[in-house]
Amino acid sequence: MRSLPRLRAVPLAAFERDGLKAALSRAGLPCEDIEQSGPLFWRFDTDDDMPAGFGGLELHGPDALLRSLVTLPLRRGTGFGRAIVVAIEQEARLRGCDAIYLVTQEPNYFARAGYATLSRDAVPEAIRASSQFRSPCCAAAEAMVKELDSGPRTMIPSR
Repeated sequence: MRSLPRLRAVPLAAFERDGLKAALSRAGLPCEDIEQSGPLFWRFDTDDDMPAGFGGLELHGPDALLRSLVTLPLRRGTGFGRAIVVAIEQEARLRGCDAIYLVTQEPNYFARAGYATLSRDAVPEAIRASSQFRSPCCAAAEAMVKELDSGPRTMIPSR
């Protein structure tokens, strides 16, 4: 397996999320609730300060919801999406989560990253109650989960 690109995670405050909203909208992904204060969002930049994509995480006790993952078009197919997923998984571990859930129209992509499909009824209630999970765009999406091991306990360093 080739090594993943290096990324710098830049946390986004609620008022800084216009770029995320535009990227999600262009990709046909739900973006109605990104201005809420609960979810955590990051922009991921390359070593040369070029944006590569965005991703988010909602914390629900020991469980987390990976959400709003989008790789910018020029960076697709080059490992940046996988690097973003790895960084968000690291953040979930750092915050004490045991499992990370998601809903996706691309289950094969996430299966290669160690996620397993499960019935929507098997997803913890707090995750099912999230606006992302209940979004009409996600109604037909596959629910998936990954149990988090003790892995790396640090977020990608910022410069």
